[in-house]
Amino acid sequence: MDKKEARAAAAKQHDANVEDSKEGLLEHLLELRKTVVHIVIAVLIGVVAAFYFLTTPLMNFILEPIQTRGIQVIYTALSEAFTTQIRVAIVAGVVIVSPYVVWQIWCYIKPALYDHEIRLFRRLFFLALILFLLGIFFCYNYVYGLAINFFMVSGEGLATPMLSIDKYVSFLFSFLLPFGIVFELPIAVFMLSKKGLVTYRQLCSWRKYIFFGIFILAAVLTPPDVISQVMLGLPMYALFEIGVQVSRFTKPSSAETADEKKEA
Repeated sequence: MDKKEARAAAAKQHDANVEDSKEGLLEHLLELRKTVVHIVIAVLIGVVAAFYFLTTPLMNFILEPIQTRGIQVIYTALSEAFTTQIRVAIVAGVVIVSPYVVWQIWCYIKPALYDHEIRLFRRLFFLALILFLLGIFFCYNYVYGLAINFFMVSGEGLATPMLSIDKYVSFLFSFLLPFGIVFELPIAVFMLSKKGLVTYRQLCSWRKYIFFGIFILAAVLTPPDVISQVMLGLPMYALFEIGVQVSRFTKPSSAETADEKKEA
């Protein structure tokens, strides 16, 4: 075979590889579009259902901490009460359909995962969900009321509290969400240890810096009062310590792969 024929054969093989990659890419894009469409439809259905059936009880639940303290809730624009209910319905709708959304995403990414990654995801998913809900529960029941009392006391004698419903709901969401997220800290530390990015010894040596950083982060995430910052910072550091102990018994994925090869 001369050089001309070799170049022609190589070009033909290259074109065949390009066609195969195009077909594979097109298949992935179509599957992605199908997943996105299903998720969007599910979220729309969840939002509509939440708006028509859950808005009233949810708003009563949200407003209870300030109504029990005798604080009046007002709205300063004609559309404010309605748009606030829409926001609450959107959040509730997303929460309602979140299991289906996660399942759709899981079906899309599962074929690209190794078997050990699939097992790991299944173990961590429900734990992550429980920790997130635990963070929301902890904040609403033990921290949020203290923050309201703090702000009421700080404003006592200066003005009469008449809260805008839109700003109050925004304050509540901005308060609850950080607690739900930071309660995922043990899982984050576990994943970093699993990837071999951090070790138990490193985490122990970084304790004082992480302690300082945690309280800076708590000050950024929470409203500007000492109580809420401390009430977020202390659980966050406790969760970090839990993550440190988890990393102590976590074997990096590379080490597990090496062990499996030896056993084989």
